[in-house]
Amino acid sequence: MQHDLNHTRFAVKALPAKSSRPRELTRTMAPHPLSFQELPFDPEYTLYNNRLTPEYLSCITDDEMYWAVRTGVILRHTGELPIEISGPDAEVLLNRVFTRDIRKVKPGRCSYQFACYHDGGMITDGVLLRLAADRFWMAQADGDLFSWYKSQAKGLDVKVHDPDVWVSQIQGPKSLEVLRAAIDGGDVNYPKPFNYFDCAEVRIGGQPVVISRSGFTNELGWEIYMPPGIDFQALGDHLVRVGEPFDMRLTGTPVFRARRIEAGLLNAGSDFDDTTTPYDAGLGHFVELNKGDFVGRDALLDAQKTCRTWGMRVKDGIAVLGRQIKVDGNVAGRVCSSTWSPFLKCGVAIVRMDDPIHKPGALVMVEGVDGHDHSAVICTLPMYDEKREIPRGKLVDIPETPVS
Repeated sequence: MQHDLNHTRFAVKALPAKSSRPRELTRTMAPHPLSFQELPFDPEYTLYNNRLTPEYLSCITDDEMYWAVRTGVILRHTGELPIEISGPDAEVLLNRVFTRDIRKVKPGRCSYQFACYHDGGMITDGVLLRLAADRFWMAQADGDLFSWYKSQAKGLDVKVHDPDVWVSQIQGPKSLEVLRAAIDGGDVNYPKPFNYFDCAEVRIGGQPVVISRSGFTNELGWEIYMPPGIDFQALGDHLVRVGEPFDMRLTGTPVFRARRIEAGLLNAGSDFDDTTTPYDAGLGHFVELNKGDFVGRDALLDAQKTCRTWGMRVKDGIAVLGRQIKVDGNVAGRVCSSTWSPFLKCGVAIVRMDDPIHKPGALVMVEGVDGHDHSAVICTLPMYDEKREIPRGKLVDIPETPVS
């Protein structure tokens, strides 16, 4: 749900007060309301949903971000875009747009969802929060779902609008300890239970917010949804203050890159797009063909059901993005996302093979960012924690940080 390598960066040294910002900035390059926490660290920003999200901070390296989220706790301000869908026919619209049955999502719960075009190609994905029977927030990855909702809402009693909500993530093994310290009233008001993919309305630092047990790191964690009109300065200062005893680190987008590739969390626009079906992307288990009609269902009924998206481990290098994978000297697939894993001590990637016969265990060659070819092996996703027990809190797996 976030950008990967090779995206344009914007160096931002300071931002004017909201009332005096140029219109162009507020309409197409909107800064996160807690970005004042990033400005002392020479941030370089990339655009995500027309929102600025930090690709670089001078206070922390990519490897330090990785180990912070794996062994401690991090704070990251995201470019996720929640869109509100509400009204008597909200559920009807969402069932028309998404491939999973919205009726199964109860109030106070979240659900991973994605939308397809009529030909079965994927648009984008995100986390759907059901705040009430007739009110939802879809926190989407980069892409345009707003226009898609509107185009599919004809004849329905439903309202689609941008509630101007912003999202930050607190992730890592110590994240729920930070949550208990952050919530007003401590354990008394801590959501009980607060299971994986639950959401709840709470007060943090005196401010009314929504939290969800979700994230994009496949570590234990939660997200905070901040509505307009709250005191963002007070909220931000409170989060930093309660996070200090846990050594909570402020990070940018690199914090999730290696971790989400290891975990097989796909990035909209790079790991899948309008040319790939959910089956191509290995997401066929999120398509409920028996739930009734939805956009793309007819095409998906006839689509090939085999997966072509896998992980790849690269020996002694990082793979170049693009059609760089070769089998017996012939191009055989695309590197969709790529980076170095400090934990696995090799290059890791998400790849899409041209032919489904090339499955985990296949030996390939790939060009590296160093200009040399490297041997690699196709592998299953996730690369470890196969049952995804870490983010559910069922497995405490804190690796040792290498001694520098």
